[in-house]
Amino acid sequence: MKIAVLGAGAWGTGLAVRWAGSAQVTLWARNPEHLAAMRASRCNERYLPNVALPEALGLASDLAEAVRGVDYLVAAVPSAGFRGLLQQLAELRCRLPLVWLCKGFEAGSMKLPHAVLAEAWAGRGPAGVLSGPSFAQEVAAGQPAALTLAAADEAFARRAAQDLHAPALRLYSSSDVIGVEIGGALKNVIAIAAGVSDGLGFGHNARAALVTRGLAEMTRLGLKLGGRMETFMGLSGLGDLILTCTGDLSRNRQVGLRLAQGQSLEGILRELGHIAEGVTTAREACRLAGELSIEMPIADAVRRLLDSELTPKEAVAALLNREQKDEGV
Repeated sequence: MKIAVLGAGAWGTGLAVRWAGSAQVTLWARNPEHLAAMRASRCNERYLPNVALPEALGLASDLAEAVRGVDYLVAAVPSAGFRGLLQQLAELRCRLPLVWLCKGFEAGSMKLPHAVLAEAWAGRGPAGVLSGPSFAQEVAAGQPAALTLAAADEAFARRAAQDLHAPALRLYSSSDVIGVEIGGALKNVIAIAAGVSDGLGFGHNARAALVTRGLAEMTRLGLKLGGRMETFMGLSGLGDLILTCTGDLSRNRQVGLRLAQGQSLEGILRELGHIAEGVTTAREACRLAGELSIEMPIADAVRRLLDSELTPKEAVAALLNREQKDEGV
């Protein structure tokens, strides 16, 4: 089996390394200088340092070369680059099965990846989303992980999950694309809030409350958009939320921790050198929630913090001082 992983960030690289042990894999990098550095060192020092790239893993900067003769395309670019990548593939007349990894909303349009795909990939092949609790570094190291692969075409979801599984990488299939996408997007926003709480020294109790109420917000929005309750209780919902809110490898949690320490958002993102999808997602999710008349107080507090409308302590106070409500509301 041949796989083209399109995007050489941390997650794309981690999966490419994992799949290279059981499939013929090519990793495509948009930046030729980045690719040249990987070829020279056989390591992605920029996004996944200290992980050796297997000799069997092919590297390419030419998109046409990367996708030639493959069985699966895996779009591993950030949400902001997803539409552009699909347009490039369309120009190459690609008609292949595609799996996307990006988590979040398209900036400005409030569209989830499946909606972007419907506009830019219609009729070009079956497609699905792969998401769940997984840090790239651990996946690349061969440590156990379980993910969900969701597609509107249930037969494709089952087939792709079977084809793309690897030793210690278990894939479950689902038909709930929206639920999987909402879980992957909103967990990053809640992770920023959890990072702020931890950075202010509020302890385990506060973090547990944020995770629990964050799950309620995620579920509320997801159900309204057509997702299913069981998805939010599964790997791509609760599972990914717990990992991202508690793990030190979480970029979005790091954003929250550093905001609590008084660093500027611009400086944090520059130092991280990685995309933190929760920043864009917080803004787009709050806009969408407003249009749908859905209450998302944690996401709103994060959005106001990111937009410098609140300090970290004021954001926490805004949550604590809300009117008393029944937990089920």
